[in-house]
Amino acid sequence: MSPVACRALAAHPLQVYAMPGNEARAEALVAGLADAAQLAQLELHRFPDGESLVRVQAPRGPAALVCTLQDPDARSVPLLMAAATLRELGATRLGLVAPYLAYMRQDRAFAPGQAVSARIYARWLSQHFDWLITVDPHLHRIASLAEVYTLRSRVVHAAGPIARWIGAEVAHPLLIGPDAESRQWVADVAARVAAPMLVLHKQRRGDREVSSELPDMRRWRGRTPVLLDDIASSGATLAAVLGPLRAQGLQGAVCVVTHGLFAPGALQRLRGAGAARVACSDSVDAPAGVERIGLDAELVDALRGIGAARSVEAP
Repeated sequence: MSPVACRALAAHPLQVYAMPGNEARAEALVAGLADAAQLAQLELHRFPDGESLVRVQAPRGPAALVCTLQDPDARSVPLLMAAATLRELGATRLGLVAPYLAYMRQDRAFAPGQAVSARIYARWLSQHFDWLITVDPHLHRIASLAEVYTLRSRVVHAAGPIARWIGAEVAHPLLIGPDAESRQWVADVAARVAAPMLVLHKQRRGDREVSSELPDMRRWRGRTPVLLDDIASSGATLAAVLGPLRAQGLQGAVCVVTHGLFAPGALQRLRGAGAARVACSDSVDAPAGVERIGLDAELVDALRGIGAARSVEAP
């Protein structure tokens, strides 16, 4: 491509398409990028038989789809149809802003014949997109997204916004990680708010059956317990800590999670176990009664950092 053609392509702002339910996020990203991005139209029609029809405005230059991936089985087929259509219509580069990235937990086969969905899903997205921005993916045995995703990726960390929220909203916090997997982000947030921390040992006996071992908590009775985790789905992990905390006299516990998926009944379970407040980032749609921690500024910075608005392929 000639230098003149490259400059012409680069002059086009990033076309931002919102999958249904992601309109407010897309508008915030476009506002944050100012003249470097503009909203484009996307329509999704569901037929009575469950199939989907996607229609998109033809792109000019680079494009991005905004789609958080909670409830991924329902969202992924329309998303991939939209991506394929944008490619066919001439998108020069195509990215995905998915604040919550699904299918990261099953990162190996735990029994013969199990699908390793983290790798399978990564292949699907990598085939359709040039780049990906997400928020704190659930990395356990996978060290980084680059191990399974072949596209360019940038991870936004929610520790900063969460720490600012705790600093403003919680007096004398004691940060508690419910299991060993939570240590990395609990330590990060604790350092940011200059608060003490504990990480507990968890035993899981099923999707909704969890127990945690608590030490003697008498020395912390002047502190507000803040339970911090990356994902809350059934609420079992957090509830397993809330009960023993209350039994030891620590009241007013606050639950803060990065991705508040909250399956039906999960929020009620946390309230019943003793949670005085529940907060999560706005990476997904959370039920009423959950306090929200915004991530728009961090996502805009990630878009700038990944060079999303450039039409010419970045190295």
